[in-house]
Amino acid sequence: MPTGSPLPRWLGPLLGLIALFLVPWTLWLTFSLPARHVTDHYDLAWVGFDIVLAIVFGATAWATVRREHWLVPLAAVTGTMLVCDAWFDIVTSQSGGEIVEAALEAVFGELPLAALCAYIVIDVERFQSTFDQFRRPTPAARRAALRAMSTDARAEQREARARPDRRA
Repeated sequence: MPTGSPLPRWLGPLLGLIALFLVPWTLWLTFSLPARHVTDHYDLAWVGFDIVLAIVFGATAWATVRREHWLVPLAAVTGTMLVCDAWFDIVTSQSGGEIVEAALEAVFGELPLAALCAYIVIDVERFQSTFDQFRRPTPAARRAALRAMSTDARAEQREARARPDRRA
């Protein structure tokens, strides 16, 4: 449980009531919605969704690199949006090649990324530790950087010795 102010006692029962209400609502939708619906803003819905998904991905990446406390909720939102994206890509695809493409994108793209986000949410400390290992330079990279810095320092010393004294 997160530290800080306690949640109101009524919040749990309210969420439970909403969950119970969703059962008959979903049954009603099952039998009342048409199997086919044409909309004028289908493209706007997907473009808007993908823009928000890109923003949330960027924010999650930023929180990962900066080790921000927002990483867990951002990863939860990103993972949820990826699962929704996979679901709606598949169920709104027309049969044939379109549905195969949507399924392949889900299996090899969206769902593995959603699983990575779930891993972040479940064990953020281990994720950040693993991420930090990739950020650290290898011993060979450190040696190369030290050699480059020492070579630059020696070159500056030679140039300084070659310059005439500028004191007046």
